[in-house]
Amino acid sequence: MAYIAKVFGSSTIAIIHYGSHAQQSGAKPESAHDFFVIVDRYAPAYRSFRAAIGHGFRASTAIVLARVLPPNVVRLSLPHQPLQGKCAVLSLAHLQDLTSPRSLDHFTQGRLFQHVQLVWTRDAESRGAVREALVNVRAGTFAWGRPYLPGNFDVESYFRILLETSFAGEIRPEANDRVAQLLAAQRDTMLRVYTELLQHLAASRIVVQAGKVYSQIEQPSRMDRLRVRMYFKRSKARATLRWFKHVALYDNWLDYIVQKIARRAGQTIELTPLERRWPLLFLWPRAVRFLMSRPQRQGRQHDAL
Repeated sequence: MAYIAKVFGSSTIAIIHYGSHAQQSGAKPESAHDFFVIVDRYAPAYRSFRAAIGHGFRASTAIVLARVLPPNVVRLSLPHQPLQGKCAVLSLAHLQDLTSPRSLDHFTQGRLFQHVQLVWTRDAESRGAVREALVNVRAGTFAWGRPYLPGNFDVESYFRILLETSFAGEIRPEANDRVAQLLAAQRDTMLRVYTELLQHLAASRIVVQAGKVYSQIEQPSRMDRLRVRMYFKRSKARATLRWFKHVALYDNWLDYIVQKIARRAGQTIELTPLERRWPLLFLWPRAVRFLMSRPQRQGRQHDAL
């Protein structure tokens, strides 16, 4: 982790390890390790990254794109080992926005409401600020998850519905059993987190508790349902735009996309010479159509909003 902090320079304030390696949810050895790299400011962070790596995108390009549609996702090879880091770079200000009700899309919340590891911080103040953002993410799950909750639910079904709803609200090439894998891998840690949340909601008279079973005191209104539906629709649109940023910023993006689809969806895309030579014309539309055509988890619940 010290190497990642060094590459992004003195502006780095924290590193969050997330995803399948952090959760031990079936990650393959060759798959990249996922990190959120939290920085004070984008300009010095990307200039440091560019100087350390010595190739790839211009720092000015990354700085502009980070301010338009955060986070940027960049690739980082770890020294003296075959491991790859996939780094989603966020300023602390953007982290705080994207983990709050002000968030414009689900990308950041969809990863941080699950089990993560805060593996490096610059100082105690930075650690406190990032931990607060993580607490806000978990507390905010009720706002976007409540339209999909049944009349009665326990903590495990609450977390399962969060996973199903989150995956249905994103464009991700995942196998149909991925939610079950994530639930099994995170059960011990995340059920404790969401037990505390549901008990807090019960004490606040937002839900009622009967033993291990909870129910909402007031059912979501039509406006609540519409708001969540529009949140996920907007998030999907922004996710599509964010994929196009990979072309400009993610080193070896073409092979990454093909390998990701093969690893998670179990389908192999054979690249033609034309697709390798002009991927934006011939491969990218095919990849986007494939991702959009994937069966959506909890689709009936989304349609019911």
